[in-house]
Amino acid sequence: MRLWLRELVLQALRNARGICGSHGQPPPLPVPQKIVATWEAISLGRQPVPEYFNFAHDVLDVWSQLEKAGHRPPIPAFWWVDGTGAEVKWSFEELGEQSRKAANVLEGACGLQPGDRMMLVLPRLPEWWLVSVACMRTGAIMIPGISQLTEKDLKFRLQASRAKAIITSDSLAPRVDAISADCPSLQTKLLVSDSYRPGWMNFRELLWEAATEHNCARTRGQDPVAIYFTSGTTGTPKMVEHTQASYGLGFVASGRRWVALTESDIFWNTTDTGWVKAAWTLFSAWPNGSCLFVHELPRVDAKFILNTLSRFPITTLCCVPTMFRLLVQEDLTRYQFQSLRHCVTGGEALTPDVRGKWKSQTGLELHEGYGQSETVVICANPKGMKIKSGSMGKASPPYDVQVVDEEGNILPPGEEGNVAIRVRPTRPFCFFTCYLDNPEKTAASERGDFYITGRAHMDKDGYFWFMGRNDDVINSSSYRIGPVEVESALAEHPAVLESAVVSSPDPIRGEVVKAFIVLSPAYSSHDPEKLTQELQEHVKRVTAPYKYPRKMAFVSELPKTVSGKIQRSKLRSQEEK
Repeated sequence: MRLWLRELVLQALRNARGICGSHGQPPPLPVPQKIVATWEAISLGRQPVPEYFNFAHDVLDVWSQLEKAGHRPPIPAFWWVDGTGAEVKWSFEELGEQSRKAANVLEGACGLQPGDRMMLVLPRLPEWWLVSVACMRTGAIMIPGISQLTEKDLKFRLQASRAKAIITSDSLAPRVDAISADCPSLQTKLLVSDSYRPGWMNFRELLWEAATEHNCARTRGQDPVAIYFTSGTTGTPKMVEHTQASYGLGFVASGRRWVALTESDIFWNTTDTGWVKAAWTLFSAWPNGSCLFVHELPRVDAKFILNTLSRFPITTLCCVPTMFRLLVQEDLTRYQFQSLRHCVTGGEALTPDVRGKWKSQTGLELHEGYGQSETVVICANPKGMKIKSGSMGKASPPYDVQVVDEEGNILPPGEEGNVAIRVRPTRPFCFFTCYLDNPEKTAASERGDFYITGRAHMDKDGYFWFMGRNDDVINSSSYRIGPVEVESALAEHPAVLESAVVSSPDPIRGEVVKAFIVLSPAYSSHDPEKLTQELQEHVKRVTAPYKYPRKMAFVSELPKTVSGKIQRSKLRSQEEK
């Protein structure tokens, strides 16, 4: 264990046993809180980032020690279930043992060394979390991907990343085989399966045979831990690199404050393993000693999620806003969430109507947060802070977040501009290092002293109001229109179950607002022309008239990611054809 952390743990344990301290002084913090408080201080930028840091060794193994010393409630660290009644429960000690075995597989059978890259393309199976931790233990760099990747997607990612290994399941293995000859860096293919496939090593068999002892790599805090491919408005996806410290320590404070996690909590995030929110959940829950709950989710639908919340003692829930919109369409009085106490959301804008319906039917607030693949949490509505409906909250430390113009000048409250994080003179530690092999895109992401994200304005109280991603904002006759504003207005009409607003080419205005709308069942048989006029007039009344959708399409469903997030990019592409 690193010297700084070993001394902290020993001191905390001594204090807990009464060796230190004297009468008349306030009692010391309980052991876990004292250690987490140190990690939180680093996360907030109040203490320096240690030179050497490894999340598996310096966080997970510390919780294993605390657990054995009786300083944690008897709940799992990891709890996985499927739809047939199967379960996997690991304590921190068991997670440590299994991940050390997995690390031996990566180093032995796969021959991976520190700095080597490995693609993880798995559904919600326990092996995804095992291999993620094993990569940290070996110093290998994990590259998560969603199971819907095509052969073209896989080929591009394997070639661009020069990954030496890939681990996947039966469904994706044929796609990998089809393109592996074009990926000269790929040396090892691991299969998570109960069957065998030529040219692949069976991970479960190797894990069963692996030794339980493993010496963790001595990684620096700035050594890379993960690469995510993220898409932009043009060109191929970019590679976003994060470090042991940026992810391993960057989420401690937001996990404590926004997600409100403690060592007694059971946290369920319904996201897919290929998205950054899966990593956000891991790096938020485990430093705070919480249990990470995972459901295999063979299908993602409202009733399935509500039944799971009723059946299991989940205390903390995270879903994308679109999923919460589907949940509030159900009769929530039929369900009893005996343990649920805190709900967070992010990934897209939360409309006020969804927040209001969820709170009125469950008594629970929805705490929205905002971030990117390149960052940790940028803005949030932490527990205990007043929520302004429709706002994504205030800046999340240690970030200095402002709204700036195209030259990087700070704009006054109320003016729309770019949401920006100050990166000069000091770049926050909890930040991506760069877009790998793409210095032009890295440079283009900055304006002056700031890194640029989406569009928003900030009010006089420091609350940020999201307008849309830079590539989502619609420019119609020189008016800049954020899709979220229009979607929020539409959501207030009872005919609208859900909607997505994008730009549509127009010969006169350049672009106009087009709304794709899924109707509520009660309105499905209404006259489309009359309903279009009614909804247009409704938007004109609710928000500025120039924002109303001049085009409208009624659809049976909207394109979504596997985690339920609406894919406006697909609708935009459809309009541009």
